[in-house]
Amino acid sequence: MSSHPDFLPTGRPTVGHRRSYGELPLERRFGVGVVGLHEGHTLLVAMRASGLCLPVAGCDLSSEKRAQAEDACPGLWTTDEYDALLARPEVDIVAVYTPDPLHADQIERAFRAGKHVICTKPLVNDPTAIPGLLEVGRASGKRLQVGQSTRFGEPFQRQREQFEAGAFGDVEMLDAHYHHRMDWYYEKSPWAVDTTHWAYLGMSHPVDLARWYLGPIREVHAYGTVTSLASEFGMKTPDAIVANLLAESGRIGRVASNFGFHELPKARALIECFLMGSKGTSLARYPDLRYTFHDAHGIEVEEDYHHSMAGYYYRHELKGMHYGEFCNCLDYFASRLLSGEPNSPDLEEGLGTVLLMGAIVESLETGRSVRVPTLAAPRP
Repeated sequence: MSSHPDFLPTGRPTVGHRRSYGELPLERRFGVGVVGLHEGHTLLVAMRASGLCLPVAGCDLSSEKRAQAEDACPGLWTTDEYDALLARPEVDIVAVYTPDPLHADQIERAFRAGKHVICTKPLVNDPTAIPGLLEVGRASGKRLQVGQSTRFGEPFQRQREQFEAGAFGDVEMLDAHYHHRMDWYYEKSPWAVDTTHWAYLGMSHPVDLARWYLGPIREVHAYGTVTSLASEFGMKTPDAIVANLLAESGRIGRVASNFGFHELPKARALIECFLMGSKGTSLARYPDLRYTFHDAHGIEVEEDYHHSMAGYYYRHELKGMHYGEFCNCLDYFASRLLSGEPNSPDLEEGLGTVLLMGAIVESLETGRSVRVPTLAAPRP
C-alpha cells in the first residue's frame, strides 16, 4: 500500500446517502486532465467516487507532484507541458488548479484546444482579462464550470434545495463569511503575497454565495484592514474585509472575510451562509457538516452529517481538502454536459463575480460606494 495519505484509512466510513449525478460505463466517462497537482491532487483522489468522470492526465512543473499523482492514480499520464496535456484526445475536460494569475491564459488555451473547463475559484483575479476570455469562451462552443467548492458541500446543497422548494420565500437579507487564519497558506503559496488580493482569493466564497441568492449586485461599499499576520508575510493589501451589497432586486447582503485572526471553530464555522427570507431562515456551515433551519411550525431543526458523510467529504480524521465537494462539482458539471442543461456558476456568472470582486477592491482603495460593472452583451 502507498504511504501517501490518500491511501490511509479514514476511520470515518460513509454510511449515509452520498449525492449522485448518474453513472456511465468506464469507456464512456469524461476524461479529465488536471493542471496544477497540489490542489488538483485532491480532485484526482475525489474522482475515485465519480460516476461520470475519469482522471486521464496530469500536469505540473514539479516532478515530485507528478510522481504523487501517478501513485494515487495508477496509469495516469503526466507531463510538465500544458500544451502536451491539451493535445491528448482522451482529455474532454481540463481542470485548472494552478495559481490565480495563470487562470486566464490556461482557460483560453483550453477553449482554443476544444476542451470543456472546470477552474478553481477565483476564475481570474484581473478584470482586464474578462473581455478576451469572454470572447474566446463564447466562440469556442465549450463550457466552463467555476469550481466554487462551497456550493457543493452537503449543508449548502441542502440549503439550496430548500430555497428552491420555496421554504424560505424570497431572501431579503444574506450574511455570509469566510474566516480562516492563513499563515499556512502564505507558506504554501508565497505567490499570493504580491500577485493577488484576498478580495479575489478567499473572499470569492461568500461573494459567490451572495450572488447565488441575491442575483446580480448593483452596488458595493467595502472597508478593510491589514492584520498583523498579513504584515508579517509582507502583504500590503487588506486581508480582513467587510462589504455591504445592494442587489439589482433591492435586496441586501453583507460579506466578510478575515484571514489573519485567531480562530474559534466551536463558536463560528469558517464559512457560513445565513439566509433571512420572507418565510424562513437557515444557516449552512463549513467545514462543519451541519445545517440549521426552522420548519413550517417554527421549530428549529439541525441536520448533522458528521457521522454519515465525513468519510466522503474529508477522507481523513482532519477536516478539509474538499474531496466530496470536488466530486460533487465535477459530476454536476458532467451531468449538465450530458443533458445540455445550463450549469452554474458558468463562464459568464463566474466573470460577473470577478467584476463584483473588482468593485470591492475599488471601494477598498477609494473609500466610496462603487457601482458594479456588467458584462458586455454578445456581438450580433
